[in-house]
Amino acid sequence: MEQPNKGPKPNPRNTISLKTAKKWAKEWRDDEASYNKYFECRAFNIPKKDLIEVLQEDGVASVRAYIGVEKLKVEGENVFIEKLMIVGVDKNGKDMLTLSSEDADVLDPEGGGIYDFTDPCPEVCDPKSPLND
Repeated sequence: MEQPNKGPKPNPRNTISLKTAKKWAKEWRDDEASYNKYFECRAFNIPKKDLIEVLQEDGVASVRAYIGVEKLKVEGENVFIEKLMIVGVDKNGKDMLTLSSEDADVLDPEGGGIYDFTDPCPEVCDPKSPLND
C-alpha cells in the first residue's frame, strides 16, 4: 500500500553547507535594499503540507518564489508584512498561471495558484539558529 504524500528522499547534492548558508543570509542583511534599511525580514517558514500541495499540482516540475510586502493599516499606522509567494513552474520554466478569459487580473481556477502560506522571520524565527548570527 502506498503511503500518502510519500515523495523522493532528500538528496544531499541538493543542499548547501552551513558556511555558505550563513554567508548568503548575512549578505541579505548587509546589502540593504531600500526596504531592508527599515525592516528585518531574514527568512520565511513554509509548512511542509503547503509545499507538498503546490508540488502536487499537475505538471509541476519546480516552484518559483516571489517576494512581496503586504501593507496594512493597524490603528492608523502602516504595518508591513513580508510575503513569499510560491507558484508551480512547468518543465519549460514557465509559471503555471492561467488568466481568466474574462478578467486579466483574475486567475482561471483550473490553471494553478499563487500560494501565500509563509510566515516571515522576525516573528516566526528560530532565535538559536546559526543562520541568525
